[in-house]
Amino acid sequence: MKYWLLKSEPYVWSLNQQKKAGEKGSIWDGVRNYQARNNLKKMRVGDLCFFYHSNIGKEIVGIVEVIKEAFLDPADKKKMFVAVKVRFKEKLKNPVKLEDIKKNSSLKDIPLIKQSRLSVMPIDSKSWKILYNMSNI
Repeated sequence: MKYWLLKSEPYVWSLNQQKKAGEKGSIWDGVRNYQARNNLKKMRVGDLCFFYHSNIGKEIVGIVEVIKEAFLDPADKKKMFVAVKVRFKEKLKNPVKLEDIKKNSSLKDIPLIKQSRLSVMPIDSKSWKILYNMSNI
């Protein structure tokens, strides 16, 4: 299993909307960056993703699970980009704010800090555990 972080602007698609999608989950589409697309292609069923509210909030708020691997994004007329399907797993006890992530020296090299504009990024297992534990403080 691999770990990821997915960014969404909460006024476009929020964790609450993801939860309301239920067991059938929802398509994670609209990604138009080649590096993010390549990350979507690497996702496998069962992989876990932090759900990050970008722009408003700037915090990790929950976890979703990949339930369908990469397929052509139905909204992409040029057929160059892909989507995955994810389902709500859990809401974090406490959101993990970007400002607190930046203060943790163990997380200084994660893509959220190094490539802040990237919308789909891998998270190594050590960083995943640190971030998850930060939500329980």
